[in-house]
Amino acid sequence: MSAAARFPLTPEPIHVPDAVLDDLRARLRLTRWPDDVGNDDGYYGVRRGYLQELAEYWLHHYDWRKAEAAINAHEHYRVTVDGVPVHFMRRPGVGPAPTPLILTHGWPWTFWHWSKVVDRLADPAAFGGDPADAFDVIVPSLPGFGFSTPLPDHPDMNFWKVADLWHTLMTDTLGHEKYAAGGCDVGALVTGQLGHKYAGELHGIHIGSGLKLTLFNGDRGWDLSGGRPIPEGLSESEHRQFLSLERRFAAHLAVHVLGPSTLSYGLSDSPVGLLAWILERWDKWSDNRGDIESVFSKDDLLTHAMIFWANNAIGTSVRYYANNNRYPWTPSHDRQPVIEAPTGITFVGHENPPGVTTTEQRVQSWLAGDRAEWYRHVNLTAHENGGHFIPWEIPDAWVDDLRRTFRGRR
Repeated sequence: MSAAARFPLTPEPIHVPDAVLDDLRARLRLTRWPDDVGNDDGYYGVRRGYLQELAEYWLHHYDWRKAEAAINAHEHYRVTVDGVPVHFMRRPGVGPAPTPLILTHGWPWTFWHWSKVVDRLADPAAFGGDPADAFDVIVPSLPGFGFSTPLPDHPDMNFWKVADLWHTLMTDTLGHEKYAAGGCDVGALVTGQLGHKYAGELHGIHIGSGLKLTLFNGDRGWDLSGGRPIPEGLSESEHRQFLSLERRFAAHLAVHVLGPSTLSYGLSDSPVGLLAWILERWDKWSDNRGDIESVFSKDDLLTHAMIFWANNAIGTSVRYYANNNRYPWTPSHDRQPVIEAPTGITFVGHENPPGVTTTEQRVQSWLAGDRAEWYRHVNLTAHENGGHFIPWEIPDAWVDDLRRTFRGRR
């Protein structure tokens, strides 16, 4: 019997009602634009010229139904897990014994950011690989994101609560005794929590970056620096790199932790406002060298934006940050390392810390810091290229890294 025949659920293609699309077009036509004089260099944020060009494209040229058809080329399912609505995309594995694998996105990601790797992971032979490396790939939308909405009864959702839901989804709903997990951004924290609390039921995990699960704990969970001053003794280039990294994340973290609802009123009402807020992150966090469309085409940008807009998901998605801080992570056991599951980590050049210029330095920098002791790390790989959206930006490299993590551990 095939893996598809054994699957216990019936697919439900996604569909956005015409009324939602009509409302979107009306709002785009009525956009009131602010003055943006003196911002040709983007010093003050997203440049009106490009944003207006993108909004015009959204209104007159972008075809959601075409994007929807491409998304529906994969299987989609909707379930309720412990009272929480969960949508997930699935690509059945093709091989002698595909391993169940759950992939978790972050913010402002959507489940569709995994679309470039799911086929490679599920059917390696179709890409010249070994069928023994096949995974049965499950790609959920985080609760409160995309099609895992609405979320009125769970205003406290955060990364460690999602880990419990994912474990129930994989073991109870889908019936897997053991599975693999991967994730980036917030999804790396979810995956790390799985590797902490449920290590005995995981083959292992593969993540981007390798952060502590206490990242958002404490009185200054909104401050990436934790209130620490700029280190002394930095070279001029290291000083610039340090400030660049802080500037890249400071406003994002502070607003999401300290005032997510305030932000959400504007972003839920204005499609251009929503697009501006998430466009800035896609632009600054990706390794695009000044040309965002080298990483995300206009259609790509708008498809991801649509997944937020069509489901009125922006408010429940940004609240994760505040909830990560308001409901702090606490350990489920006191064993060491904290995350006992075998862990592979992918590092990318666009997120190198100050002073790091080579892939070897990046790995050594992480090993010398206080994060390495948190993980049972078995496969550390750094790449010169790539930004925050690793499986979208360098999909082949991500797939290779993940496969290495799980070889011999299935």
